[in-house]
Amino acid sequence: MEDLPFEIGETAHALRRAFDRRAATLGVTRAQWKVLLRLTRMPGLRQVELAEMLDVEPITLSRIVDRLEEAGHVERVADPADRRAWRLQVTEKAKPLVAKLRAVGSELVEDAFAGLDPEEIAGVREVLARVRENIAAGQRGKKAAEA
Repeated sequence: MEDLPFEIGETAHALRRAFDRRAATLGVTRAQWKVLLRLTRMPGLRQVELAEMLDVEPITLSRIVDRLEEAGHVERVADPADRRAWRLQVTEKAKPLVAKLRAVGSELVEDAFAGLDPEEIAGVREVLARVRENIAAGQRGKKAAEA
């Protein structure tokens, strides 16, 4: 049982590396595709919010966004509620690239899960969701005990 978290991590790592190799043909780094895909799903995030979600330092994200902005893929829009903050948007120019990244992702998922029964996949998803719930419940309990 103690090897299971390691195996989950190794599987996630293998998926990321395979996606990286495929996405590299589009001229996009892992950091860049993570920003583009997250902003496509959640447009208008502030840089600090996105940095937290991606688990990177705000200055690191700022550099990634700088490069994406220079390429015309992301734009910073002033936050009307806070003059010091920027909201991030994926540009129209980036949408074909994002579509290609999604296609790469879909192809990778097909390859990675080839030969697995849809019921097996559903079972794995349920188990992983339960693990995440257990971890979250443990963190909530720990915070409550500390209060």
